[in-house]
This record gives sequence, C-alpha cells and structure tokens, in this order.
Amino acid sequence: MENLWYVAGTIFQLWMSVVVFFIMLPAMFGLSLGVTEVYIQVLVKILEWATLRIQRGQQEQPSAPIPLHTGIIERVGGSMEEEMWQLRCSRPEAAGAFCLSDGVYFCMKGLESIVEDQVTQRFSSEELASWNLLTRTNQNFYYISLRLTIIWGLGVFVRYCVLLPFRIALASTGISWLVIGTCVVGFLPESSAKNWLSELVHLTCYRICARGLSATIHYHNKENRPQKGGICVANHTTPIDVVILANDGCYAMVGQTHGGLLGILQKSMVRSCPHVWFERSEMKDRNTVTRRLRHHVAAKTKLPILIFPEGTCVNNTSVMMFKKGSFEIGGTIYPVAIKYDRRFGDAFWNSSKYNMVSYLLRTMTSWAIVVNVWYLPPMTIQDGEDAAQFANRVKSVIAHQGGLLDLAW
Repeated sequence: MENLWYVAGTIFQLWMSVVVFFIMLPAMFGLSLGVTEVYIQVLVKILEWATLRIQRGQQEQPSAPIPLHTGIIERVGGSMEEEMWQLRCSRPEAAGAFCLSDGVYFCMKGLESIVEDQVTQRFSSEELASWNLLTRTNQNFYYISLRLTIIWGLGVFVRYCVLLPFRIALASTGISWLVIGTCVVGFLPESSAKNWLSELVHLTCYRICARGLSATIHYHNKENRPQKGGICVANHTTPIDVVILANDGCYAMVGQTHGGLLGILQKSMVRSCPHVWFERSEMKDRNTVTRRLRHHVAAKTKLPILIFPEGTCVNNTSVMMFKKGSFEIGGTIYPVAIKYDRRFGDAFWNSSKYNMVSYLLRTMTSWAIVVNVWYLPPMTIQDGEDAAQFANRVKSVIAHQGGLLDLAW
C-alpha cells in the first residue's frame, strides 16, 4: 500500500512540474513552446494524404457507394423544368395536358423550402468537402484501403487514449485555478494591483483551458483590440468563443446567473472582476439590463463588455440578425469576427442535439481547435441612424471579414 501511495505521489509531482514549467509559466507570459503548431502541421500532412488516398480509392473502386446526403431533404439533381418534363413523359397520353396531381409536385417543393430553408441550415453542422478521419463527419464511411483504415484506427487511439485524458486534466486544472485564484484576489482591497492580478489570473487560466483544447488561435489586427469602457461584439458559434477571445485580453462577461458548477464559477469570477450577471427576473426587464450595462460602460476604467448579439450559436457559415439591445447602450463598439477551421474539428454547439457535457466530450476528442480572430476598427452610431440600422451595419462588417453569409433573419 505504501508503494502505491509513493507511485501516486511521484506521478502527481511529475504532473505538477509539467503544468507549472511547461504550461503555467508560458501561459502567464503569453508564450508558446511551439508543440501545438508542430502538431497542426503534422495533422495537415496526414489529412492531405488521406484526401488524396480517398480520391484515388474512389477512382479505383467505381462501384463504391456514393455518400448519402446528410441534410433533412434528399434533393434530386436537375431543375424543376426537367423534373416536370419527366413527370409528364411518365403519364399515359390519355391524361391530357393537365393533371390534378401536378399541384402535388409544387406542394412538395414548397414544403421542402419550409423544412430546410436558409435559416434551418444554419443550426446544423457544416458539411466538409473532404473527410478529416473523424467518423462523426462521415456517417457513410466505407473501406478504401488497409493503410487508411490503420491511420484511422491510430487516430481513434491517440484522440481517446492520449489526448482526451491530457485535455481533461488541463481543463480541470485551469478551471480549478480560476476558482481559487479569483477567490483569493477577491479578498484584496480595490486597487490597481488587484485589477492587475485579476487580469493575470483570468488570462493564465483561460490560456490553460485553451491548451486543453489544443487550440491554435491566429489573431489579426491587434491594434483594434477592444479598449476599456467599450463593447466587444462578435459572431457566436460555441461557448468556447469566450475562451478564444479571453486568451488575448480580459473582458467583463454578461449573462444570466446559474446554479451548479457554472454558478460557482460566476460567483468566484465576480469577486475579482466586474462581470455583469443578471437574475432570471432581471433578464426579462429590458430597462434594468440596459441601465446596468450603461453604468458599466460609463466607467472608462472597467473592462470592455463582451456580448454576442445573435443570442444563439450558429454553425459558423453565416451571421444572423443582431439583437439591437446591445447597440442602444451607447459607447464605442469593437466588432470581432471569429472563423473556425472545420478540417480539425467542428466547434459548433448544437444545443438542441447535445448537452454541454456531450458537446465538450466531442470537442476534446476532435483533432484540434484552429480559429482565426479578426479585430475590426471601432464603430460608433452615426447621425440619423437608429440602433437596428447600427446593428445591421456592424453585422455586415463582421460577416464580410469572416467570409460568412450576411443573413437578415
């Protein structure tokens, strides 16, 4: 029994040494050892080889089944005129030029447009042009070659038996230290030193969590980063958006109070940083929310507010209508565009299909999270422009920079 405790203690000391010297200290100073970058480069080479092997396998096996359509509606190729011509050719000549069943075809097309319209498609995962060796992105996988199958099997082993335990340990460490660090800083008197320590704790812990996702983040136009007393607005794909943005700067979060583990995090964070949490009853009172946010923005020494005006997660192919409440507060708006690279993993959270635990498990068993973040020039409301028009203008700028569709829905 003593030997067991000795082994456990040795493993714990080794883990803490790795965390402190290779993760904690680099995270504090915003440094990278380059391990993730090398890992991504190797992944790119493997995925490129797999894509070429799949294409060659499809040419060598012309009888192989064609992947099925993964959408709600299985559409037939061709125009409506061609389909109508085929229907008319299949009728007996005695049927005449008009048949009552013609209306059924148009009813079917109308229902297809309703069921799978432009908005509905934004709440399902984007389809990949090529397979990234994740079974979840190719439900119709079929055997092509022994080498490709071996690579896929090795990938499953690496993702679930090597990366997943390591990522869970890192994420748990980051969250635990966030709770402990913010609670300790919260006992300090209000001062510039407390604000500095609070920002250091938040940045360090968020960077540890990002490393727990093997996140590779490319920030562009850093001269436009949100400043204190401003409002940062961004397109929303996943709860991880907060971690991605908070790796490069601290923000005051806005949201509803929760219970459980999330509630513990909120209570500890607000001790050291002026986050804006609302009770459920207050969230329904629009005037109360606006008044508290205006009070925060008026203090130019407080951190910029981080808001996702879409109000829901979209699959990172488009930007949907921004709620105008964020643009009625006043102050300077700092737009941010976020675009994920789906070759390495799908960051989109379909909350109607997966709960938070299932989503995090899928994310941590993906290859990596690779994302580009663009800081755009600050914007203010123009003369004669109302909040809705201002929101649409900011939305268009974000969509254009991120290469996303600008939807009015």
